[in-house]
Amino acid sequence: MSRSTLRALAAELVGTALLVTVVVGSGIAAQQLSPGDVGLQLLENAIATALGLTVLILMLGPVSGAHFNPVVTAADWLLARRTGHGPGVRRAGAYVLAQTVGAVMGAVLANVMFEVGTEISTTDRATGGHLVGEVVATTFLVVLIFSLARSGRGALAAPAVGAYIGAAYWFTSSTSFANPAVTVGRVFSDTFAGIAPGSVAPFIAAQLVGLGIAVVLTLAFYPQPKDA
Repeated sequence: MSRSTLRALAAELVGTALLVTVVVGSGIAAQQLSPGDVGLQLLENAIATALGLTVLILMLGPVSGAHFNPVVTAADWLLARRTGHGPGVRRAGAYVLAQTVGAVMGAVLANVMFEVGTEISTTDRATGGHLVGEVVATTFLVVLIFSLARSGRGALAAPAVGAYIGAAYWFTSSTSFANPAVTVGRVFSDTFAGIAPGSVAPFIAAQLVGLGIAVVLTLAFYPQPKDA
């Protein structure tokens, strides 16, 4: 394995870990600082996540592409097969593993910082509305990322993705997990941002449906990618 690949895997692990730390940590802080006001807690959580994600993409994008999300990695692999670019199967699989491990590490780190025990979440989220929300959130996250990349506007990805996730916290019923690795990581914190293990498989299934729709839409809108 080359040094550049190792650096990319390290960036995906660290970036996903920090993303989950931001999500879970800001959720814990919001819960502690604004008890009894769920709307304010969600606002605080959404703002921190939007800003944190923007910073992480800017910081690590040049190293690994700043996927931090197995769905984004899978979309990159699927869309790049037609052009011969993008990650191969082994690299994509290594990305997903690094992202998932990093997500769990990030949840544990947030728990340690706030002196909250690392416990399995008891927050059930797998309702019909939440799953539709996850399909919507994932679909348009992936379409956004690859519409920018395939139209030569990749430099806008950091602020655009941060803004989208911040908005999707509010306009989707699921609060926009849109990320299988983050979904797994959030199991390990029984706090505001947690998700019960029984909700994980349905959430990931909905995210994969969103992935499929997003790939079709991206190819329909941007069939010929520009060099970026």
